[in-house]
Amino acid sequence: MAQTLCVLLDNATQSALATIAGDRSRPLKHILRARIVLLSSERLSVQDVARQAGVSRPAVWRWQQRFAEEDVEGLLRDKTRPPGTPPHSTRTVAKVLALTCSEPPDEVTHWTGRAVAARTGISLRSVQRIWQEHRLQPHRVRTFKRSHDPAFAKKVEDVVGLYMNPPAHAVVLSIDEKSQIQALERTRPARPLGPGHPAAQTHDYTRHGTTTLFAALDVLEGTVLGRCMQRHRHGEFIRFLNAVEAAVPAGKVIHVVLDNYGSHKHPKVRAWLTRHPRWTFHFTPTSASWLNAVEGFFSSLTRRRLQRGTFTGIVDLQAAIKRYIAEHNRSARPFVWTKPAAAIFDALNRAPEPSV
Repeated sequence: MAQTLCVLLDNATQSALATIAGDRSRPLKHILRARIVLLSSERLSVQDVARQAGVSRPAVWRWQQRFAEEDVEGLLRDKTRPPGTPPHSTRTVAKVLALTCSEPPDEVTHWTGRAVAARTGISLRSVQRIWQEHRLQPHRVRTFKRSHDPAFAKKVEDVVGLYMNPPAHAVVLSIDEKSQIQALERTRPARPLGPGHPAAQTHDYTRHGTTTLFAALDVLEGTVLGRCMQRHRHGEFIRFLNAVEAAVPAGKVIHVVLDNYGSHKHPKVRAWLTRHPRWTFHFTPTSASWLNAVEGFFSSLTRRRLQRGTFTGIVDLQAAIKRYIAEHNRSARPFVWTKPAAAIFDALNRAPEPSV
């Protein structure tokens, strides 16, 4: 290999290489490669180029040759390399997949990566790659619950029909209560999010009591009417119904979607309904709270205001909930239900029954 090699550059190429070499936002390897070629164009020896660029002589020869073959673009692209270890055979991959989907030995609840690696004789990282390629996550588990309500289909059609085709000149409300909301005050101030570490809060806290939020989501408007009360008996429920009755304009028929909680069916509540004929209750099936639209609002409230909040008392907690409801109503949008009842039934019929 020659110890001195002169690279001839035209003005456009030299300008492009100078731009790359002076661009501090580029990767260092691109800057070094451009400097090697620029120094080589000054009739310097390979040793002088290597010394000034801070690289080895083989590196100088390599990038001189790459530039001669592929021009400037060749300096900005690394050649692909064969993997350090050959990929595992189809038989090994099938063994890992079958083992992962089988019952673990003894009383272990699920397979771990190390356990599968020890059983199959491959590395932990190889097991993890196979799992990732085939979208297997044995460390995760999801819960589900199927409704055994004998009137499930009828109730689903009733509730979904209200969401998708609300009656004319009527108000459709989704009502429920979120009980036992705790006023927790952390013993130390929370630590903010920063590079390399998440936000942190103390595990211990002072408990100042609980409150219950009664909420009514207007499906057509997206707004929420909420009241905080100390308990969630039928008496508090009737008080909340009276507040909703006062808020809804006269002459409007009110259809309410709600669950099967005992206080919703109390005799005094039924008597209240008799005295207010414009009200109609539509009960969701048992074990099907996902049909109640206000549950989505409760989820958002928990995640964005309650879960990480710290409150000095019940009054502080209730004030935070009221502020969140006000913020929600300022940017409220209509609730849109997109899946008809027939699609829900099809999805439930496709779901496999658990084996006994």
